[in-house]
Amino acid sequence: MSDGAALAGPDGALRCPWALSTEDYVAYHDEEWGRPVHGDDALFERLSLEAFQSGLSWITILRRREGFRTAFAGFKITDVAAFTDADRDRLLADAGIIRNRAKIDATLANARVLAEWTPGDLDALIWSHAPTPGPAPKTLADVPAVTDDSTALSKALKKRGLRFVGPTTAYALMQACGLVDDHLQTCVARSAP
Repeated sequence: MSDGAALAGPDGALRCPWALSTEDYVAYHDEEWGRPVHGDDALFERLSLEAFQSGLSWITILRRREGFRTAFAGFKITDVAAFTDADRDRLLADAGIIRNRAKIDATLANARVLAEWTPGDLDALIWSHAPTPGPAPKTLADVPAVTDDSTALSKALKKRGLRFVGPTTAYALMQACGLVDDHLQTCVARSAP
């Protein structure tokens, strides 16, 4: 049983305890989570997947990520913005993704909004909310679900017309895309380049 401190993984290296329940999580934790992500399409994908995750386990999304990428044209903003009602119906019937009407509609609406932005605006807006790094968390209890910065990012995204981007989703995005480093102090991934 963990007290929220880093635990030894299958290779003996210490990792954030949430990362050890499946091989999928170990790979995601070690290779992606907390690494800087740039580019409007890449950030649109992460923002969309975080929205789909709302109320679900991240492993559910992670295991369907390729299905999401296929269903949403690789999350290329201009392509998704051009989706029609027939595409929406196709998505609602696609067992390879989460078939939540509100989340699908939000993803399509967000793509249409973002297609009107100048290239680079989403990247610049999101990264403008990267906080000054603080002390490394020692246990999971030191990792917040929402911060003032994620609340500000959420408000900025909503003000620009995006949906399904509450403060908790915004903070998960900040963690996943490397705006904050919430790998625990003794986690092997914290010192990774």
